[in-house]
Amino acid sequence: QVQLVESGGGSVQSGGSLRLSCVASGFSASDYCMAWFRQAPGKEREWVAHVESDGTTSFANSVRGRFSISRDNPENTVHLQMNSLAPEDTAIYYCARSRVWYCSASNPSVFPYWGQGTQVTVSS
Repeated sequence: QVQLVESGGGSVQSGGSLRLSCVASGFSASDYCMAWFRQAPGKEREWVAHVESDGTTSFANSVRGRFSISRDNPENTVHLQMNSLAPEDTAIYYCARSRVWYCSASNPSVFPYWGQGTQVTVSS
């Protein structure tokens, strides 16, 4: 059974950092494209970043240069390191798995598996 469990969220001040973790079970995360999305109150879920099976990473323009994504294959975990956080980064952050080793799109509909989310709150 595929499961994704996020952790690491919390409350920080503007300019701070957080590292989110997504622990995968029921499959090998290194075999798939793994992505992070976020959803702020009243807004649609938006793609943040992903890492494909071959290690290729991509980032939304809004986080490029501030966020990084990495894998810990022995722990079957994907991390999202978030630096220079700003109030507009406040959202619930979700981990997601694609159907295949690459991410064909950043549309949430192409990701069949999701975690429960972890709240990130950034105060000014």
